[in-house]
Amino acid sequence: MRLLLVEDEQRLSDALAYILKKNNYAVDTAYDGETGQAMAETGIYDIIILDRMLPCKEGVEILKELRNQGIGTPVLMLTAKDAVENRIEGLDAGADDYLIKPFSTGELLARVRALGRRRNVQLGGNKLEAWGLILDPQRCEVTKDGTTIKLTLKESLLLELFMRNPGQVITREQILDRVWGLDSDVETGTVEIYVHYLRKKLNFRDISIETIRGVGYCLKGR
Repeated sequence: MRLLLVEDEQRLSDALAYILKKNNYAVDTAYDGETGQAMAETGIYDIIILDRMLPCKEGVEILKELRNQGIGTPVLMLTAKDAVENRIEGLDAGADDYLIKPFSTGELLARVRALGRRRNVQLGGNKLEAWGLILDPQRCEVTKDGTTIKLTLKESLLLELFMRNPGQVITREQILDRVWGLDSDVETGTVEIYVHYLRKKLNFRDISIETIRGVGYCLKGR
């Protein structure tokens, strides 16, 4: 599962990201509200862990805008505000769960697992479909016309990004951020290699990953 952690306290964020990664979650981080919202709007995340008090943009405001855009990604809201009315406000804005600081890492992991189970039930296993392609990110498999193709984890994450943004140009920088993570030292040449791998596996006449010279790539179908 791929998580987005939006938390401005960098030490806390780094510690939580480390714990989540040790428990086999892929984690991207943002330290302010505007960056966090932009990342959340890509739609590639299974769960968003969102702090309430953030620089640039407050957590509840971000959450309301995501829900208004129809983005239904489960959100676990973190807050130091423990008043009942604050929790009610967050839940009414669209939060799926609420965790009061300070909290134990065991409780955080339990709530993330619960949200993951809920999401899989709601989305039928979190499968994606575009132009006849059916991607199962959990199994790292894509199916078309009855043919099932096994993908590596990175190939699956790359195809998921394309399928969540069908027909849209995705820059090489966006791919690096979403597939390898903001803190990765992977170079853009690696993106070209994995796009090449994915093209070879998606050998269908009506599906193509087009190169937009100088910008990035676009998944197209007909």
